[in-house]
Amino acid sequence: MRYLVSARIKNGKRRALAKAIEQKTLGLGSVAGGEYLRNMESARLLADGTARWVEVCFCPQPLQEERPYWEEFFDLLQIKNAHDRNRCRDVNGEEPWACCECDCTKKLEDKLRGKGQEFLNSLKKSLESRES
Repeated sequence: MRYLVSARIKNGKRRALAKAIEQKTLGLGSVAGGEYLRNMESARLLADGTARWVEVCFCPQPLQEERPYWEEFFDLLQIKNAHDRNRCRDVNGEEPWACCECDCTKKLEDKLRGKGQEFLNSLKKSLESRES
């Protein structure tokens, strides 16, 4: 299933998050592997300070596996279905693991790309401005 995640970086965690992304250790040890880095690459920072991204998760509870890794750096504000669960080929049993190569959220992801700023660039800029 795919979820639309809204989150806010926890106070004092910007630098640690940037380091984990840069060193590719974000999510290290999770079965979700490189999904965390892919999520940060596609995430958008909105004007209200929230980060948003679409995440693939196969857990029985949304982000069950990923939650502890995200909560190290983020306050998770909202996790909601990114599309109709009934049409999800993985969830309805039509095609196991279909979410890996599915384009069911393409319209949502395209719309999201048009909002706010690229999360990674914003994170980097916020750290540079704090150093000067």
